[in-house]
Amino acid sequence: MGWWPFKKKDRTQKIPDVIRRDTRSWLSDLQEVCERNFDAPEEARRQIRQMVGEWKDANTEGVMEDSLLEGLNLRAYRLLNSTDDEFSQWLDDLSFWKPGWRPDGTVHPDES
Repeated sequence: MGWWPFKKKDRTQKIPDVIRRDTRSWLSDLQEVCERNFDAPEEARRQIRQMVGEWKDANTEGVMEDSLLEGLNLRAYRLLNSTDDEFSQWLDDLSFWKPGWRPDGTVHPDES
């Protein structure tokens, strides 16, 4: 007898071990760190430096796309190299926190 109704079916599609985070979740993590430390920009900068290392690791592991890493690094550069007043201005700039933000004067490679 080759038929058995309670036999386990072979699954051809396996669920991937890695669940990818989307752009908004990475951005919200960065924004949350900055807003939590709005009155202590140096502490925010320390945490951003740590996050940059995590982003590089995620990109190396294939969890983060290159374009997302580039966008996060552009934001981190602005935040890390700003004065305390500029830091607050970046926090208040709503377009800075939107996916696809680019510094003025730069062109996305897909737009050229």
